Amino acid sequence: MRGDITQHLIETDVWTDELVGRAGIPVIDVPLVTVGSGLGSFAVFDALRIYGVPAAAMAVLGPQPVPWASYEYLTRVSQIPREVRLRSDSSGTPDNLWGFPSYALREAIADKSLKPLWNVLVEPVFADYYTPRAGQVFAALEREFHRVEFARSLHTGQVRMVRKRYGGGYFTVLTPPEGRSPTKRIAFRSSYVHLAVGYPGLRLLPDLQQYRERYRDPTRVVNAYEPHEHVYEALQRRPGTVMVRGSGIVASRVLQRLIDDRDRLRLDTQILHLFRTYVSGPHGPKALARRAGGDGWAYQAFNFPKGSFGGQIKQRLRTLEGRERAEALQAMGGTTTPRRAHWQEQLARGRAQGWYQVMVGSARNLRPDRSRPGVVTTVLPESDTAAFGAAHHPIDTHADYIIDCTGLEADIREHRLLADLLDHGGARRNPLGRLDVDRSFELLGTRNGGGRVYASGSATLGGYFAAVDSFLGLQYAALEIADDLAGLGFCPRLTWWRSLRQWWLWVNDRKIAA
Repeated sequence: MRGDITQHLIETDVWTDELVGRAGIPVIDVPLVTVGSGLGSFAVFDALRIYGVPAAAMAVLGPQPVPWASYEYLTRVSQIPREVRLRSDSSGTPDNLWGFPSYALREAIADKSLKPLWNVLVEPVFADYYTPRAGQVFAALEREFHRVEFARSLHTGQVRMVRKRYGGGYFTVLTPPEGRSPTKRIAFRSSYVHLAVGYPGLRLLPDLQQYRERYRDPTRVVNAYEPHEHVYEALQRRPGTVMVRGSGIVASRVLQRLIDDRDRLRLDTQILHLFRTYVSGPHGPKALARRAGGDGWAYQAFNFPKGSFGGQIKQRLRTLEGRERAEALQAMGGTTTPRRAHWQEQLARGRAQGWYQVMVGSARNLRPDRSRPGVVTTVLPESDTAAFGAAHHPIDTHADYIIDCTGLEADIREHRLLADLLDHGGARRNPLGRLDVDRSFELLGTRNGGGRVYASGSATLGGYFAAVDSFLGLQYAALEIADDLAGLGFCPRLTWWRSLRQWWLWVNDRKIAA
């Protein structure tokens, strides 16, 4: 098929119009391109539409037909279906730039109940933090998706690279779905590019990866972020033992699903929970991020303390540089989960009845059990496990299934586009190994004449804002980017009068002109 990237283009950091033309790649001119087509792209697109940018002035490139597709997939496979509540604040509303009305207020109106509002009023002292149901968020996103006419600017496909253009701006190369284009690639020529590509890839721990590669068995050892409904179905057919690895929000959701099934269907499921590090009480630096803990878990309502979304912690982080900022983020973040009364009661009951058992250590040498179906894991206990009465020698444990909940994010080089930007686009890493962005979320090292590249989402963790991988974080980044673009003359500034008028249009579900 004609119109492909040549070896000369691959090896050239700055492309001319003539080079692209000789390769036979068609060029589409558009002022701004946003790459990803997920929630990060949607947040920037939505903000710029409200600022006054026509839909025709933006191109959205990515594989997702709707912005919430990938996120809904991840929540569903990690045991957060539409009727279950997310780990998100009431005011983190990616469908609503203003955050008012909040999800709690909308739920109160829809249900004709004051309970959500009371929850927000007394949280977190007398109630757990309010969080919206997944389905409520997706329905609200769909409404805004149609209102701002996101689909008009969407070009589905895979983005392979973003290269600087001679004279300023960028070429963004899209590979359309097969049969959708007469050429293999399409180049979008723009002055501005925004990147929100989500998670670079699925991270499988080395011992789990080795097991899969050696024994070709993807069913007994699974990651919580990949489809694994067959595990729950198998346990419903016959009693079995499951080893759960991890101590974050997904581990708590997987445990709740296992116990819900156990209670509802009267199953005899046995659960082994392997902690790499056991948290026995409050921990963390008192000056910054002291948090509760116990029974192995570190408790925190959101990925970062709520104060990091605004206020003193947010302002302090904007003044820190380099390693000092990285250390502050590591102290505030880490593996945590909200403390929810329901699954706390479940685990306490499991410990008392003996079907939920905790182990602390590192796993080694996963292998099939020769005596019965399942997997044998050698656990090396940690030195501080004497409190459990555990010996300090390796222990072999059997499980019918292992569900790994230890992480989702791989190195940014696992994403082809990000790797190309590091090698050819001038992008660099921050102290946490992610993309290095400034306070306006411009990707440092990629400026080209009057052109700018911006980035938001999980790939930018380590910058001047902590909770980049959250609804509110995506909205915050979108506002910073929109303000910076307004300063460059790309769009009008958002005055109070325009903001009020646009909010009124949002309330009445009226489309934005142009």
